[in-house]
Amino acid sequence: MAESRWLVLIHQIPPKPDYLRVKVGRRLQRIGAVAIKNSVYVLPNGEQAHEDFQWVRREIVDSDGDASICEATFVDGLDDRAVEKLFIEARSADWKAIATEARDRLPSAPDESALARLRARAAAVARVDFFGSPERRAAEAALSALEQRARLTSPRTTPNTAPLDRAKFAGRVWVTRRDVFVDRMASAWLIRRFIDSGARFRFVQPEGHAATPDELRFDMFEGEFTHDGDRCTFETLLGRFGLADPALQWLAEVVHDIDLKDDKFDRPEAAGIERVLRAIASPVVDDETRIIRGAELFDALYATAT
Repeated sequence: MAESRWLVLIHQIPPKPDYLRVKVGRRLQRIGAVAIKNSVYVLPNGEQAHEDFQWVRREIVDSDGDASICEATFVDGLDDRAVEKLFIEARSADWKAIATEARDRLPSAPDESALARLRARAAAVARVDFFGSPERRAAEAALSALEQRARLTSPRTTPNTAPLDRAKFAGRVWVTRRDVFVDRMASAWLIRRFIDSGARFRFVQPEGHAATPDELRFDMFEGEFTHDGDRCTFETLLGRFGLADPALQWLAEVVHDIDLKDDKFDRPEAAGIERVLRAIASPVVDDETRIIRGAELFDALYATAT
């Protein structure tokens, strides 16, 4: 039997505490789920969707509520196109809000912190824009115009673009989310190969993880190295450490296209490399093994590009 296209969360939230319903609703919104009925939410079926819904379910059950997750195929009533339309409408509203705020801020010199928050919002929406909202292009254009305005009106004569000193990052503990895939596998390879050859990795459940002073978090919410605007973590690491190697830039474009699924660079190799990475990851549950095997692939890709 073919894999069901949709993953459905059905929940019953207790009346107390009062904040729980709001908290769960916000979490569902962040992961991109849409409601098809009261207390029934759907995501496109996949590993990330399973993980995201599991966290929501655990939070509900731990608060004495009830929740079930099931794979689904729509037979009557809603069909696949109607469900896709729900996702597109939800993301279109998000993109329109970003575009409106960017345009509203354009006449005056943009506040740097507000611009950073807007970039982060755009990156968060991009990650859950599963079916490619037509409003995305306009929002990105408005954000680009705002960023250009910020550069032109910046009081600094030269931006602070000095790369980080790699010597200060030797032998560190690098922490990321469990079940590593494209961006985390590539970033781990980049860290060990070009930034910190003695890097040690820890893989954690992001919810409830309390960072310690000796840790460096990557590809995690509020991590030291993570998505920045429309850039994936691999791209962020390249920029922060001043790694200008053209072969690494090519790899960054491939990783970006696979991870963000926005075809920004339209790399024809991306689909094939993604299939190889899935072949590496699918039978392997141990994250360190995934990173080691992924490193062999990235070593070979890097060698062919230099």
